[in-house]
Amino acid sequence: MQDRSGRWATATAVIAVGLLLGSSIATAQTTDYRAPRTGDGNPDLNGIWQSINTANWDIEPHAAGPGIVRQLGAVAAIPPGLGIVDGGSIPYRPEARAQRDENFANRLELDPEIKCYLPGVPRATYMPFPFQIIQSGQHVMIVHEYAGAVRTIYMENHTLPPAPSWMGWSNGSWDGESLVVDTRGFNGQTWFDRAGNFHSDALHVIERFTPRSDDTLLYEVTIEDTNVFTRPWTMSMPLYRRVEPNAEILEFRCVEFVEDLIYGHLRKQPITPER
Repeated sequence: MQDRSGRWATATAVIAVGLLLGSSIATAQTTDYRAPRTGDGNPDLNGIWQSINTANWDIEPHAAGPGIVRQLGAVAAIPPGLGIVDGGSIPYRPEARAQRDENFANRLELDPEIKCYLPGVPRATYMPFPFQIIQSGQHVMIVHEYAGAVRTIYMENHTLPPAPSWMGWSNGSWDGESLVVDTRGFNGQTWFDRAGNFHSDALHVIERFTPRSDDTLLYEVTIEDTNVFTRPWTMSMPLYRRVEPNAEILEFRCVEFVEDLIYGHLRKQPITPER
């Protein structure tokens, strides 16, 4: 089995390409674009959006690799990716990097996604599922297709998190064309991806959603967690509007698909798979 170090060694050849490509994309984007306005005069971000990348497998640059369950072959294989971490590498503390490697080695048992736990922030944004932004004057709602996850971003009357949670507590504001979201109050149980990249309950996330055209947003994230990382670090990627006439957020409440995985050992008789 190829470990993380082997995958990283293979992936180093694409890091420079990724940085050059990212620079070219950033240069090509229209930075003076002005989005349509809502009734209260703020940029209109309403719509269904989705990322197109492999960040949910690994936010760092990575080569293709076999999946966890070999019997699934190419269906469960890891696709290659240039990563979304600015600079390519996450600045882990040494003991945290060792924990990340342990997470990766035991990801079949430890990855919260496998048990349909809420994905957390920012992972929910770049999972391979769409999400819908719904704006009002006092709140911005983000409704995710995955697991029915919902975020409420409070645009007024900002408060501290009342209690730790999977998706954290989000306060928002406008900075010109950008929606800026400050989120704290995480429970420390989510990962950034399937590769075991993780954080603690001290995670602090600052997101910027900036329209670059009618159908694209620039999504930028700053990550701070002094328990795990030596310094703040950033990620960035484009988000694309789903423009199909019938686009909508469908129901994917995956918890029903993992009940036997989590609680099956409590059954008196195991379930026999149906043909």
